[in-house]
Amino acid sequence: MKLTILGCYAATPRTISNPTSQVIEIKNRVFLIDCAEGTQVQLRKSKVKFSKINHIFISHLHGDHFYGLVGLISTFMLLNRESDLHVYGPKGIKEIILLQLRASGSFTGYNLYFHELESKQSETIFEDDRVVVKTIPLNHRIYTNGFLFQEKNIERKLNIEKVEEYKIDKLYFNKIKYGGDITLENGTVIPNAELTFDPIPSKSYAYCSDTQYDESIIPIIENADYLYHESTFLENEAHLAEKTMHSTAIQAATIAKKAKVKNLILGHYSTRYGDLSLFQKEAQTVFENALLADDGKEFEME
Repeated sequence: MKLTILGCYAATPRTISNPTSQVIEIKNRVFLIDCAEGTQVQLRKSKVKFSKINHIFISHLHGDHFYGLVGLISTFMLLNRESDLHVYGPKGIKEIILLQLRASGSFTGYNLYFHELESKQSETIFEDDRVVVKTIPLNHRIYTNGFLFQEKNIERKLNIEKVEEYKIDKLYFNKIKYGGDITLENGTVIPNAELTFDPIPSKSYAYCSDTQYDESIIPIIENADYLYHESTFLENEAHLAEKTMHSTAIQAATIAKKAKVKNLILGHYSTRYGDLSLFQKEAQTVFENALLADDGKEFEME
């Protein structure tokens, strides 16, 4: 699992910083999370292949989280994309994007699917044989969701010594990896537990964009390996966090501690601050494993 921060600042783009967008890579799946202005440029800088992005998750319809989407969709067209593209976001996103495409006389030469979200309860919005994605309902000025990405690790690890001891043909390896017992030619049944080890524990990543402090998300994100939680303000401006329905670094750290996550990544900084280390220092008074997001930064989630 690898996370690439394309942009992690609040509000407007600047020459030295970019608003919110991320790429999470899980088991050869590449997901784009939010798509602010400048996302295309940041994707190129981070050498993320456009063709690998088949699913885009938009947290909410504030400009610093989705104003780059129609441009990216148009670029996919110019690059002669053929594979389907799925966009998950709040109700209204389909109307907004299609209006822009129609008004500009644009079209896509690929299938564009919108999955509009309305539920205020956590729900599964994507699932295949490798990954499951669930919403994290957040508390912001407009309808907003975070997203929980979870690996599916159902393959067990082969115990090569035992497999060779019983002279089991490679033809049966997949059956064994997926929990199957093996019957030898003499009729002896070898239980799967003797032929395999437990699978590597699955990893999870919780993305919580714009939200005020809200403990209702804790049961959803509990024990996540990594939590990205917005920390727009430092504690001396907690009154602004309350007014704008955002969070402080200490509030983000408090959520991380109560949810028993392993690592916290801070982001969505107000551009009023010049020294990001202050966010980490404040958060670490509550939660030690607090890390700083920054544009272009990568996290190898091992």
